[in-house]
Amino acid sequence: MANLFPPFEPEGEEPRRHRFRPIPLRVLLPNVITLLALCLGLTAIRMAIEGRLDLAVAAIVVAAILDGLDGRIARLLHTTSRFGAELDSLADFVSFGVAPALVLYMWNLSTLKSVGWIAVLVFAICAGLRLARFNVMLDDPNRPPFAANFFVGVPAPAGAVIVMLPVYLEFLGLPRTIANAPLATVYVIGIALLMVSKLPSWSGKRVGSRVPREHVLLVFVLVVLATALLISFPWEVLSGGTLLYLGCLPLAYLHYRKLEREYVVASGGLAAHAPPAEPAVEQRPDRLN
Repeated sequence: MANLFPPFEPEGEEPRRHRFRPIPLRVLLPNVITLLALCLGLTAIRMAIEGRLDLAVAAIVVAAILDGLDGRIARLLHTTSRFGAELDSLADFVSFGVAPALVLYMWNLSTLKSVGWIAVLVFAICAGLRLARFNVMLDDPNRPPFAANFFVGVPAPAGAVIVMLPVYLEFLGLPRTIANAPLATVYVIGIALLMVSKLPSWSGKRVGSRVPREHVLLVFVLVVLATALLISFPWEVLSGGTLLYLGCLPLAYLHYRKLEREYVVASGGLAAHAPPAEPAVEQRPDRLN
């Protein structure tokens, strides 16, 4: 009966509050870089709408550079997270899917009206599909070891940079003719298909992970030289880099098939001739998707 009338305790114990530990700045740094890349992608959209295409292209190129840095920094600082992975995917779609599509449409594809709009829609959708495919292929247990050096198709940042080749050529002085827009439409759709294709392309993620001590100064000089050339001759560098990248795609395919044959022989012929699986680290090691 005593339990029917429990004592009244107006100053009972308060529930214990959970104390959140402070987050180190090194954990936030990769996500901050990703947000900066997203801001650049959104700024590129604004510049394209205002007709300042040179600034729009510059914003996308810088966003691609930051996109390559955030993953390396996350790996060096051991700050990978699922939050960073999801944020990175969203930023990639805006900066390398939507922004380049609008730049191309505002550049000249708008003269084709619905046809030009369909072309840029295909590119943006393929960029989204490419990112989604990477998410689902991350944990493929059948991935051969050598596949970590390759992407499946053209990665989104590279696709965003090379798809704007018609814009670069016009900035170099190529006259705008009636054939420019139709040819650019075919080119845009071709790059979009390369992004969602299973064509292996070199990732370059293993390059530069370790630099011999005697080559450190040379690397510094090359980085400064490349930056100076990009700033001084942006359209020449971007045009030449785009053509060089496209020319390397067949070589990457032949290299992949050679490594695949060697892997099959080394494994006693038991390995299946499957298409290249997405590497565990693509553009950014901080993303888990």
